[in-house]
Amino acid sequence: MSAGSTPRYYVGLDVGGTTMKAAVVSDAGRPLTPPVALATRPERGQEAGLQTMAETIRQAVTAAGLSLEAITAIGVATPGLMDIRAGLILDPPNLKPWKNVPVRDYIRNTFGKPTAYQNDANAAAFGEFWVGAARDCRSMVLFTLGTGVGGGIIIDDRIIEGEHSHGGELGHLRIALPEQGRLCGCGARGCLEAYASATAVVRRTREALAAWRGPTRLRDYFTATDAELTTRLIFDLADNGDELALHIVDETAYYLALGAAAVIAVVDPEMIVFGGGMAEAGESFRARIDTYVRRFGLPYPSKQVRIALAQLGPDAGVIGAAGCARQLVLSHSPSH
Repeated sequence: MSAGSTPRYYVGLDVGGTTMKAAVVSDAGRPLTPPVALATRPERGQEAGLQTMAETIRQAVTAAGLSLEAITAIGVATPGLMDIRAGLILDPPNLKPWKNVPVRDYIRNTFGKPTAYQNDANAAAFGEFWVGAARDCRSMVLFTLGTGVGGGIIIDDRIIEGEHSHGGELGHLRIALPEQGRLCGCGARGCLEAYASATAVVRRTREALAAWRGPTRLRDYFTATDAELTTRLIFDLADNGDELALHIVDETAYYLALGAAAVIAVVDPEMIVFGGGMAEAGESFRARIDTYVRRFGLPYPSKQVRIALAQLGPDAGVIGAAGCARQLVLSHSPSH
């Protein structure tokens, strides 16, 4: 941006099954305020959902002390089955009963602004690529570790969407034979998500507890609910030397490294980033994944790729969605 030119601002909207968040983001990738969050309430239907998206955007602009005229473009990220080129949510499991929802056209027509539409994990990856852990890289892959395992692949400022809008579905890399693998939420067996998501880590911990004969604090949580037995608790106990918790954490790093090694063979990125709730486990967890990646990956690229933790936290999707809006504008500017 040249001296004296009007600053550009972008709205990023990140839609989840429970809440949707939006913020105004500067041309430098900095949110002007903390994101505004409204309840998604998908059960009210998709028309109400679209109206809530628009209201979340309006409230974010108001919170930033700006008018809609000051907004250059809008980016929207959503989960689930989608057609990115058409701007549609198709049949999202976390947003039932929505089907064939014209998100991009609705937002574009409502606000009269250029509107980018993207998968939520892809948007988070782009946020980390733009201004987060991979901001100095030409290529990166993000694994998002939450209730499931998501992912995004960025090469030279481009999100690899795939022909059918589902490129980068890293949680469904197969790391075990289907005949022997754990059952995934997608209905298949052997997917990375069935081993390394937060849900899977807790499930594996419960199974291991049933057979564990050594001392462990985790035994205090044998009958605990999922609200009490969490990945944060498991990783905290591992940090304090609990033998069973350490075993679970090490296994999880092993599984994630198998996924990363597959990505290295296919993409050969400059950096692989791990984000989401479990990535908050910190450097010791990152180092375990790193060690296994060097062991399992193709020798030369595995020695070169950097394994890092995400930096943007829960704001990655909002910032990344705004970044996608910015890319949309830049791609249509005369200098590009």
